Amino acid sequence: MARLLERYKTEIVPKMMERFAYTNRLAVPRLAKIVINVGVGNGHEEKTRLEEGLRDLALITGQRPVVTRARKSVAAFKIREGYPVGLKVTLRGRRMYEFFDRLASIAIPRLRDFRGLATKSFDGRGNYSLGITEFLVFPEIHVDNVEIVQGMDITVCTTASTDEEAFELLTFLGMPFRRN
Repeated sequence: MARLLERYKTEIVPKMMERFAYTNRLAVPRLAKIVINVGVGNGHEEKTRLEEGLRDLALITGQRPVVTRARKSVAAFKIREGYPVGLKVTLRGRRMYEFFDRLASIAIPRLRDFRGLATKSFDGRGNYSLGITEFLVFPEIHVDNVEIVQGMDITVCTTASTDEEAFELLTFLGMPFRRN
């Protein structure tokens, strides 16, 4: 069992039950999924950018990414319908908890000029989104193998119904939020 999942069941659930007066353990919010998106721009022109993104995202998540394709042709961006424009991974279960643990405890604190994550990035339904400008903050990526530095968008989906509940859950899980 993932270290963070075990901690969630033994420590965090009782704290959340006490904080929000839940009567049932199943009513306590939990992580539902983590979605990671990487835009590769003109993936049809720069094959290395797409291939490198696939390799790096697979290393980071432990799961093979799905190539997302353009739905419409846009002449201004020189993109036609069906061209590869991004990569996507949806993590659930054990892999999700392991990724979240590495994200919160290793990768985010390694960000340049890091002073904490913004607390305003919740969507009103208990989901949190953040962007990372470079893959290099993850320990699985070796700087020598990287030709093109790429960023990623990460969305943490919870079963919480309010942002307050999601904030408390993510704080207990170890997400380093900015102190106001």
